[in-house]
Amino acid sequence: MSDRQRFVSGRDDGRFGSTAGFIHASLKALDQPLAFDPEMPAGDLPRWREQVRGRLRELLRFPEIPPQPEPRMLWSEPRDGYELQKWEVYPEPLAVVPFLVLIPDDIPTPAPAVLCFPGSSRTKEGLAGEVEESDDRHWERNTMALRYARAGIVAIAADNPGVGELRGNVEPNRAVPPMNLLWLGRNFEGLTTLHKLPMLEWARSRPWIDAERIAVSGHSLGAKPALNMTVLDEGIRALVYNDFVCDFRERTIAMNLELIALHQYIPDFCRWLDSPDLLAAAAPRHVLITEGGRTVHIERIRRAWEMLGAAGNFEVHYYPRYADAAERLHEDEPMPEGLTMEEYFEYANIDVAQHAFKHEVAVPWLARVLEAGT
Repeated sequence: MSDRQRFVSGRDDGRFGSTAGFIHASLKALDQPLAFDPEMPAGDLPRWREQVRGRLRELLRFPEIPPQPEPRMLWSEPRDGYELQKWEVYPEPLAVVPFLVLIPDDIPTPAPAVLCFPGSSRTKEGLAGEVEESDDRHWERNTMALRYARAGIVAIAADNPGVGELRGNVEPNRAVPPMNLLWLGRNFEGLTTLHKLPMLEWARSRPWIDAERIAVSGHSLGAKPALNMTVLDEGIRALVYNDFVCDFRERTIAMNLELIALHQYIPDFCRWLDSPDLLAAAAPRHVLITEGGRTVHIERIRRAWEMLGAAGNFEVHYYPRYADAAERLHEDEPMPEGLTMEEYFEYANIDVAQHAFKHEVAVPWLARVLEAGT
């Protein structure tokens, strides 16, 4: 371990002379009123979920949107074993968002469907196996939509804001869109979630898709809108959360306020709750977490399903490197402060080099949950 630096007051009154020390101490002192309490009476869970849903909608800063045009299909082409369609939706004034649809041949109708969101700078074309993304060492593993379609599930693939077709002819630094969204009184997570919700409504409106068997699946950055949508819309049947469980306040404190990524910041968010609490709010629906995380958070989340008598609907897989509990070396230790990013990942049971879509776990799990092929 490195020599860790910690914020120290050095004063009898406990105040901090450094601004960073003050912010760090303020984060540690937060009382998050909507944090999931695994000791709450089970009867209080529905009301708590409703409070989380309402607060999340406020935090995502959705604007008031007048009626918009209906989605439009741009083209359709046959592929080996499925049909590939390209559509676009109009989520709000001035915005158009394209998406791809992979429709397996000879599926029973109405069929199950899954909305697929990629990680970071990956594209919908990569999800569909239409391009080989040479800067992605896991590009073949990350063909999420294609792999679901091969399993008999209609797959809908969308880009992250500012990536792929949404990048446009002017290419600002990756931090520029989320930074300027804050000037507009909005935030990146709100935008990416809002611009994907019309795709969910589009899927529900298709007579050949079963509105009761629609899931969302997100990898890394794409896991965030997938989780947000699941909390906001109880009609979503299942969530594949292809990332690790991360308490962002804990991570920020442990890493001495080191910047994570600007697009992950939601103003006021951690004053109320954190990402594990959103996952708990998805109970009792089907949720799969494919890349583990800190077991203390996972077990707290699991309690929500146990309280509702639906423990079988919550499934967690760790990275293969940490699948054996004996390899999770810091399970019984409190998270230290002053960690480097590499040290944090070790404490959080993260194998960064293997961060990719875990298709060998996710595809059969979702096919079973959505009863694909029936």
